Amino acid sequence: MKLRQVISVVLLIVLGTVAPNLVFAQQSVSGDMKRPNIVLVLADDLGFTDISPFGSEINTPNIAKLAEEGLSFTNYHTAGSCAPARAMLLTGVDSHRNGVPNIPEALPPELTVYENYQGVLSQNAVTLASMLQANGYHTYMTGKWHLGHTPELLPSARGFDRTIAMADTGADNWEQRAYLPIYEQANWYADGAQHNLPDDFYSSEYFIDKTIEFIASNEDDDEPFFAYIPFQAVHMPVQAPREFSDKYAGVYDAGWTVMRERRRAAAIEAGVVPAESEAIVTPGTLEWESLSEEQQRHHARRMEVYAGMVDAMDMHIGRLMSYLVSIDEYDNTIFIFTSDNGAEGSNLINPQGGSPLNNWFEVVGYNSDYETLGERGSFNAIGPSNATIAASPLTYYKFHASEGGLRVPLVISGPGITRQDEFTDEFVFVTDLTPTILGLVELDDHGGNWNQSTVEPIVGSDFSNFLTNNSQQIHNANEPIGYELGGNSALFKGDYKLVINKISQNETDWHLFNIKIDPGETNDLANDRPELLSEMMADYEDYVEANNVRDMPDNYNRVGIIFRNGFN
Repeated sequence: MKLRQVISVVLLIVLGTVAPNLVFAQQSVSGDMKRPNIVLVLADDLGFTDISPFGSEINTPNIAKLAEEGLSFTNYHTAGSCAPARAMLLTGVDSHRNGVPNIPEALPPELTVYENYQGVLSQNAVTLASMLQANGYHTYMTGKWHLGHTPELLPSARGFDRTIAMADTGADNWEQRAYLPIYEQANWYADGAQHNLPDDFYSSEYFIDKTIEFIASNEDDDEPFFAYIPFQAVHMPVQAPREFSDKYAGVYDAGWTVMRERRRAAAIEAGVVPAESEAIVTPGTLEWESLSEEQQRHHARRMEVYAGMVDAMDMHIGRLMSYLVSIDEYDNTIFIFTSDNGAEGSNLINPQGGSPLNNWFEVVGYNSDYETLGERGSFNAIGPSNATIAASPLTYYKFHASEGGLRVPLVISGPGITRQDEFTDEFVFVTDLTPTILGLVELDDHGGNWNQSTVEPIVGSDFSNFLTNNSQQIHNANEPIGYELGGNSALFKGDYKLVINKISQNETDWHLFNIKIDPGETNDLANDRPELLSEMMADYEDYVEANNVRDMPDNYNRVGIIFRNGFN
């Protein structure tokens, strides 16, 4: 290590602000080798096949370039909702142990009496940013945070040097305004202080502008950086500059039935899903042919704007990539691209425009008119039927424990990733990303001790060796990995998945699928494999007990709780 690094580390130990095991890990990096930068890009509500490498008709050449230069995971799973996914992503700790088993807006009061059901990131969970910061990394965050908005919970207090953070579930992409009536305002922060957005704000552009600004501010030193960029794209309100949405004019006129099949065929051809895999139509999906011409036109335009928003996000990612090339840092940067959960299927826009929120729209000046859909002042959401395109060939979408809610794309490229232009169907879970990033930069994790205090240990698996062909398996076939969110549950074990959607689908029976060969969850094996079903149900009960998972109260209604909590 350089002399000033050694001095900094000694001071940090004396002050008690860094775990000693992390210091020793830093020393393991060869003296003259420049440590890699890390760019972690998180899309919001992006569906499984919404990027071109995974079979999308949406143009994402920059993400495709990262896929060509790295490894793409087609069996990566996250949480079914934003805050739990983000908390697990940034800590490697299960959501029921890191304080975020659900978004705080959806937590019923019966559960908030429990310490692990607060919906904000616990102080007993250490972030990836804190670990990297303690080892000399500059750490930056620009985008949606949603893990707490009091001073001690903002990203500026959780390991990030410089931040632009939106603290809510979502916000308008064109201006500083709330997107739902549960918020009095859109809560933005910069470096821990309340922040006012510029007049020419567009979320994807602004996040990259500020990321470049942060990186440039330390360009002259030799220290690496970690940039976490959680986009608002494509969370509702789905909005995009017209030059992007108009690129997709007419693309979705054939409707979701046709587009789902095109996506499925393209995903098979690309090697994203097995050729023999089948798909079913998500229950509740409307019949395209039953809609009026006006309704079809409006639904198609919603998807054009959605595609434009993905396209715009990709373009701005490309701007960051070009900047890193210009300062000779691109080849020394690890890129991770993924989504927090599956596509959003909430039904907040009526088939021909208008909304259940029309009264509020009139007060605040929102509209969902066809002519200006996606532009400033417009509120757009694709709805459940269009969401089946984004999730194709998977079933259901966000909030559900079905594959359409949990399985999203994951692309990793850069130094340390020798497998290039490949797909893998190896199972990976969201808690695996923090230890893997640490592995790629040759740092040990905190081992359950941080600042001389006991903290939640990282439970994810480091698969950095898998990225270099040195390991052929990430999770042992006998290793159970549990999951629960809002009454919907799953357990993964080898190629199999146990799942029940008690709340989202009112199910009373567990289902069993081989998701390696049947990602569409079309062949329930519960009756054919009763011993495996019983074994995995016992594994799930062990997970519940070990992680203090609580049952949702009777008659729990997520949307009702969100609006009740918002108005209290």
